Formats: sequence, structure tokens, C-alpha cells
Amino acid sequence: MLALFHEIIYRPIYNILIFFYDTLPGQDFGVAIILVTLLLKFAMFPLSRKQIQSQKKMQEIQPKIKALQAKFKDKKEEQTKALLELYRTEKANPFSGCLPLIVQIVILIAIYRVIIHISSAHFAVEASDLYTFISNPEIINHYFLRIVDLAKPSIVFAVLSATAQYFQTKMLILNKPTQEAKETKSDEPDFSAIMNKQMLYMGPAITLFIGLTFPAALSLYWLTSTLFMLIQQKILFAKQTPKKEAL
Repeated sequence: MLALFHEIIYRPIYNILIFFYDTLPGQDFGVAIILVTLLLKFAMFPLSRKQIQSQKKMQEIQPKIKALQAKFKDKKEEQTKALLELYRTEKANPFSGCLPLIVQIVILIAIYRVIIHISSAHFAVEASDLYTFISNPEIINHYFLRIVDLAKPSIVFAVLSATAQYFQTKMLILNKPTQEAKETKSDEPDFSAIMNKQMLYMGPAITLFIGLTFPAALSLYWLTSTLFMLIQQKILFAKQTPKKEAL
């Protein structure tokens, strides 16, 4: 399994990164990371769009889900049937976002390993991982724009990545309808709200910790990826939000 992961995912990303670095004017490793990140995000756009749409759909029907849970709180079998019927009529699938998420996690692990591998090798290129048609620069200049040392943790990149992560998560939560949810009373704990609050702060906290611990190259990837997701979410939500009728 690890050999398959290495050949199908890790090695192509490794070679694309080295290709961008070697062919770009100035051979800037940071710019190469940004380009690889954008390339991967555009390639995964259909999957990530499906995931976002699935999340938004589940948020939209949360008030109805809570209403059914309150109505059948003592009848779990009927509650399950009612929820399944709701998913069918609303054309929602609580598991439809799982596959896109898994794919994105696999890609994240791959690029994480690529960056950590290059960093731990003191930015020497591993010739055995290169395809024959990719030129070997041998040693990579690990400075971004000749200023930021991507071999060391960067407080600036760590804070920027955590901030971007916070706003990306907050955008998802803010697009959740709240008025109808307030009108739906239930004695059961609002696990959705609890999880949202945890995600809003835990995600950025973990991102900050990683940024302060690992090489700045990883934070640069995460920052670029998160900013892409922010823009993507904004566009998708703008398209799906109905225009308000003029008074």
C-alpha cells in the first residue's frame, strides 16, 4: 500500500514540484510550492465543490433534522425512518462529502511528506524519485522571495495560516441558516453547534501549532490552500444564495 501511494501520489507531486522549481526564473522554492498547491486545488475542484455543496445542504436542513429528532426523541426507529425520508426528499446525503474529504486528506499527506522529505534532506533532491525527463537541480534554494527561510518555522506564515483557517471555517458556519433553528426547540444538546464551535477554534489552533513547529514551506502550502478554499467557498455560496427581492 505504501509503495502504491509512493508511485501514484507522492512521486508525481514530488516531480511536479521539482519541475516548477527548476523551470521558473530565479528558481524560487516558495513560488513552486504555491504553483503546485494551485494546480492540485484546481485538479480537485470538482471534489471540493461537491464537499462544500454537501456541507451547505446539510446545514440548510439542520432545522428540519432537529425538528424530527425532537418529534421522535423517544422513538428511535421512527426517527431513523423520518430522517432517511427527509434526506431522500431533500436530495441530501450526509456521507456524500466523505469521499472528497478522504481524497483531499490523502493529497495533504502526500504534499506534507514531500515537503518534510525535502527539508529533512537539507533541500537536496532525491534523484531516485525523479522521472528521467525531469532535470535535477541537485540542491534547492530554500528561500521564498529571497526573504523567508522555508527550512525553518515562520511565525508570520503560521499566524496567517491560522487566521485564514479561522475565516474559512467561520464562512461555512455563517452560511448556516439560524432563524429557523432558533424556532425549533429541543431538549437534546445541539451537537452541531458544539462541533462548529470546536472546529472554529481547534482548527486554527492546530494550524498555528504546526506552523510554529514545522518548516515554513508547509505553512506556505497550507496558507495558499486555505486562501483558495476561501475564494472557492465565497463563489459557490454567492451562486447558491438567492437574491433578495426588492421591497
